[in-house]
Amino acid sequence: LFVYSMCNSVLLYVSNSYLMDPMFFLTEKVVEEDTSAELSVGELLTRANRDLSKLVHCSRNNPTSDATLSLLVVVHLISTTASREVAIILRGLDSFAETTCIRFFQRQNERDYLSIESRSGCYSYVGRQGNAQTVSLARQGCLYHSTVQHELLHALGFNHEQTRSDRDNHIHVYWENIIDDMKYNFDKIATLNQGTPYDYNSVMQYERTAMYAFSKNNRPTMEPIPDNNVSFGEATQMSMNDIDRLNRLYGCCEYCHTEQLTVLVFG
Repeated sequence: LFVYSMCNSVLLYVSNSYLMDPMFFLTEKVVEEDTSAELSVGELLTRANRDLSKLVHCSRNNPTSDATLSLLVVVHLISTTASREVAIILRGLDSFAETTCIRFFQRQNERDYLSIESRSGCYSYVGRQGNAQTVSLARQGCLYHSTVQHELLHALGFNHEQTRSDRDNHIHVYWENIIDDMKYNFDKIATLNQGTPYDYNSVMQYERTAMYAFSKNNRPTMEPIPDNNVSFGEATQMSMNDIDRLNRLYGCCEYCHTEQLTVLVFG
């Protein structure tokens, strides 16, 4: 059981039973193990999801006032999960407590929760869905700190950086080079940007080289503008802008209080 002091709390049921169930193919994201070093989250996600030819698109909910309610996220780790895998997931969960007022708790009997499982690829719904809400972190390819953060940010209401409402001022998308079934990854969304600038270093930004995985002609699918030499999508953890947006969205207080909120379960 993991208990934290908190301002806003988040219930998360991390059910790492790691079941394979094609019923819950939800979002986009990808990763494959790299034993030499951790790659950027964009490259990891592209590798892990390369074999998912079609995914049922996740709900494209934007962070709204409904999403700003305090969340209790319950975490349940099945004993069959390897200790190394548990450690990576817990590190990702704990990282939110270090820089935000989001807290994750082990599930008891709450109705609404996030269920972290090993399915096919790395994916999550965007925003709260209710009941058991799957976040897939496949054993083969998704168990990296950046990927855990990436998928949890989706669950907390955030979309990919390249889908921001103002992205056309920062990224040029080459639609003609994108595989038809993968074009949804580049759809622009009327996002709430929390008054923060476009961030090439966001953990939610796919990287330049990873984008070739969605190319149908081996040509780039997007480039930064006006300077196409700018590096992007190389994050291995949440950027300061990612953290700032999360704190603004959930109204995080400057200093978390010691009392616990125990009655809020996904609002």
